Amino acid sequence: MASRDVVLGIFFLSQTVVGALGNSSLLLHFLVLDFTRCRVRHTDLILKHLIVANMLSLLCKGVPQSVAAFNLKFYLGDFECKLLFYLHRVGRGVSIVTTCFLSVFQAITISPIESWWAELKVKAPRYIGSSMYLSWVLNLLINIIILMYITGKRNNTTMTNLKDFGYCFSVCHNTATESLHATLLTFPDAVCVGLMLWANSSVVLILYRHKQRMQPIHKTSFPRSSPESRATKTILLLVSTFVFIYTLSCILQVCLSVVHNPNRFLVNMAAIVSGCFPVVSPFLLISRDSSLSRSSFVWIHNRKTP
Repeated sequence: MASRDVVLGIFFLSQTVVGALGNSSLLLHFLVLDFTRCRVRHTDLILKHLIVANMLSLLCKGVPQSVAAFNLKFYLGDFECKLLFYLHRVGRGVSIVTTCFLSVFQAITISPIESWWAELKVKAPRYIGSSMYLSWVLNLLINIIILMYITGKRNNTTMTNLKDFGYCFSVCHNTATESLHATLLTFPDAVCVGLMLWANSSVVLILYRHKQRMQPIHKTSFPRSSPESRATKTILLLVSTFVFIYTLSCILQVCLSVVHNPNRFLVNMAAIVSGCFPVVSPFLLISRDSSLSRSSFVWIHNRKTP
């Protein structure tokens, strides 16, 4: 059992460190771009909010989970537990809303001029900032409900109606209340995943139609693989990764909300899956846009060379 806890602690710690480094490097890249003013894209603001949300979700779950897995003797009070769980839920909610908004914005951007989205192509960039801040406000309000359920381990070890998360407790209520709580927390996620699937399906369809129109040109200019084909594969990779991780995470979160006495395996699996997308997303974004991985180095090289 001790060796299993050590392995689990190392995994949680590695997941947290890798995710923090990936998101930090990506955020640094955008800060360099802002400082040099070498590129301005509307999606950059969306990605900045996504990175901040990922960092918040990852650190508020990964750090205490790592400490708890190593069986270090530390006890959090009610305020610390409520704050950690609340910020994790807010970061997770903003992450999924931001990813959904990014998908919809991309679908609007690449839509043909003659489509019914043409009018939105002009208006959408003006509402990016306000939409991002609105998503933060809504998630701050929606996740207030989590404060009713979370309590600290300090002075609560003798109570029986508690779910043990390793470093904090969740107060158990009746089945109807637990089901309502799970529905309120997962319904926004389900709506966002549905919108994202619809938006990215539209993107893939638009790219496919464009590829069919440009096929004679690609036969002579791009004998191996067309840009549309590579873009379609990247979008499918992003969507399938996001949907798979968050669908599995939602299922595990519902199980944790409904089951009165979840075992350690279920608790640990929910924590691991919850941290997967914040860890993977910065590397998917870097691979998706090759300029993300080289523009900062190009700027540094240009500063050194006269």
